[in-house]
Amino acid sequence: MRINYSPFFRSTLGFDRLIGLLETASEQGYPPYNIERSDENNYRVTLAVAGFAEKDLSVDVKDRVLTVNGKCEEAEKPAGELLHQGVVGRAFERSFQLAEHVEVKAARLENGLLHLDLERIVPEEKRPRRITINAPALTTIEGLKAA
Repeated sequence: MRINYSPFFRSTLGFDRLIGLLETASEQGYPPYNIERSDENNYRVTLAVAGFAEKDLSVDVKDRVLTVNGKCEEAEKPAGELLHQGVVGRAFERSFQLAEHVEVKAARLENGLLHLDLERIVPEEKRPRRITINAPALTTIEGLKAA
């Protein structure tokens, strides 16, 4: 089902980006996906890509946008009469905005699932650090002890 957002563009000012995000989200129902976090810095995106071979899929990262494309070649027609077609291979493009310092470490196709392993690698200069407080040493006047 496709929702027409054009009436909102006519009656709103400054919400173009928000409406664009809604429009994009409603179009991206295929293929379904999961996003998991295994710890503070490691994530996995899993897309259900049943029927796609490794050669039919591409994974690209550009300007912190992870894009997965699936192209399908003309499927063989069944020998008999098709009574119901629920399994359809259709081309898709799914994009994910990556946070700063997140890198794609691996991509693996297994049992119809495409697993993308991500890791957040924060440079040393950007990591939080503790600053030690140095108090001046107590000085003593000659012959007197500091209390």
